[in-house]
Amino acid sequence: MSDSDASFSPRTAAAIDVGSNSIRLVMYRLEGRAIWTVFNEKVLAGLGRDLATTGRLSPVGARAAMAALARFQALIEAARPDHVFAVATAAVREAADGEGFVRHVASMTGLRLRVLSGEEEARYAALGVLAGAPRSGGLVADLGGGSLELIRLIDGAPANGVTLPLGPFAFRQASGRRDPSVLRAAIAERVRNIPKLYHASELTAVGGAWRNLALLHMRMSGYPLEIVHQYEMTRREALEASRFIAQQSRGSLERIEGLSKRRMEALPHAAAVLEALIETLGLERLIISAYGLREGLLMGAMDPGARADDPLVAGCWALGADPRGAATLGSALETWLTPAFAQLEPVFGPREPTLIAAACGLAEFGARLHPDHRADLVFDQVLRAPIPGMDHAERVFLACAAFARHTAAPVIREPALVERILSSERHHRARVLGAALRLGASLSGRSPTLLARARLSIRSTTIMLEADEAWAMMLLGDQTEKRAATLAALLGRELKMRATPASVA
Repeated sequence: MSDSDASFSPRTAAAIDVGSNSIRLVMYRLEGRAIWTVFNEKVLAGLGRDLATTGRLSPVGARAAMAALARFQALIEAARPDHVFAVATAAVREAADGEGFVRHVASMTGLRLRVLSGEEEARYAALGVLAGAPRSGGLVADLGGGSLELIRLIDGAPANGVTLPLGPFAFRQASGRRDPSVLRAAIAERVRNIPKLYHASELTAVGGAWRNLALLHMRMSGYPLEIVHQYEMTRREALEASRFIAQQSRGSLERIEGLSKRRMEALPHAAAVLEALIETLGLERLIISAYGLREGLLMGAMDPGARADDPLVAGCWALGADPRGAATLGSALETWLTPAFAQLEPVFGPREPTLIAAACGLAEFGARLHPDHRADLVFDQVLRAPIPGMDHAERVFLACAAFARHTAAPVIREPALVERILSSERHHRARVLGAALRLGASLSGRSPTLLARARLSIRSTTIMLEADEAWAMMLLGDQTEKRAATLAALLGRELKMRATPASVA
């Protein structure tokens, strides 16, 4: 199958990425704009380990790569995904024997590797970042074993890109490469020549070494939510972490629990590169992306209609979808709640409607869980679900709203985590949203048809719940009043319920 940018609408896809350090296979399930990883395997072959000294691929790395690719091809043949991407990057692109390696892979495994140019590699890394965070701006930096791809994002699309010899394998000739001060000086010299075109206040970092740097910073700062995707650091925080790591020996880093031991060799180097980028490009904010080149390949070939969808909304609706394919309550709740919540001052600015839509998509999530534990289980799963398109505050907000959708209990799971990441105002709004979702689901018996017979409005001093006259006795009973009273109490308003003619809005 072709791995060009032709549009496609697969349900499953596989991506093989032959990098300078790692060879990876990831299999995905796609539901519109929602991308789910279902299999992920990596081999740190070190294919480009000798490139700086010999100009050729590492023989040991090439053998390890061939063994990995033979296995990956067998896995793909067994899984039979709808679409397969197989690409190679800096090491194969630059090695004198790179073309021969590609031919050998094809003859031995049947895989036809597409060797990406530096500009293509940068573009796909940027598309991957946008797949995971469509509002990203500034710069994207993808650090691999052999190179750094740097690309600008303008108006939600990749712009100018450049590839630079800043990966750890590109410094193997430096005689003082094991001396941190010599390495930092060599990296700073190469970074100094980056054109001013790439100066920006915000950078999104892609790559395993930088993900480990983020995990280390989480531990250093006591951050309670260990999800690297969309983890943010200020300029000061990123510089402090980078300088600390750049000075550490591999042995010191290996004693830190939870970090990838196989990435330790590259971690001080990645820290030194990040420090140089921050100081040279004027960066004020660092964001870590778990999405990169492979997701960019999917994004580049995705159907334009699906690509335009919001990944957060798509992910939440896919997670909360009725497995029977029946019409869900979510869309009816969104229609029902949107006018009412438009009367409240937004706590997430223009993101508010998106978050309400996402929460409505999760309204049925947890329906098959044990009712005594449903609220806690839904909180945990939403908080840590691999759904892109949201920052950490939005992630906690949706988890709190999902919790409140299933219980009126004020005590929430992991209160210290919630307090650290979510402001009290946003936490309160999550409880309000969850209570409104619970009211709508209870009132209607989770029926979109019955929900359409009732209306909710939020006014300056009152909460008004109305139902069509012919349906009021069935919809505005004691249980509904109890749920509505909870919502009214949270908003500090008086509850009013009444029957109205069906024609009255």
